[in-house]
Amino acid sequence: MSLAQPLSRSVRLNGFATCLRLEEVYWKILERIAVANGCTVNCVLSYVDREVHLRHGGVKNFSGLVRVICVVYLLGRAAEA
Repeated sequence: MSLAQPLSRSVRLNGFATCLRLEEVYWKILERIAVANGCTVNCVLSYVDREVHLRHGGVKNFSGLVRVICVVYLLGRAAEA
């Protein structure tokens, strides 16, 4: 099951290079979120990173937050259907 395979990708969050490890299914959802917003995956992740720092001073588990955002996105899409 390739969608469950974890993949590490280098991403740039607000100018800082880092590595994010997520299962392939989450990378695919992030790509859909990016397309829906007319931007790149890096842009989406930078926005999330910036907002969590501004609103909450940061987060201990950024990859966990990204997974939650992906699920919330899918739930919103399902509610629209």
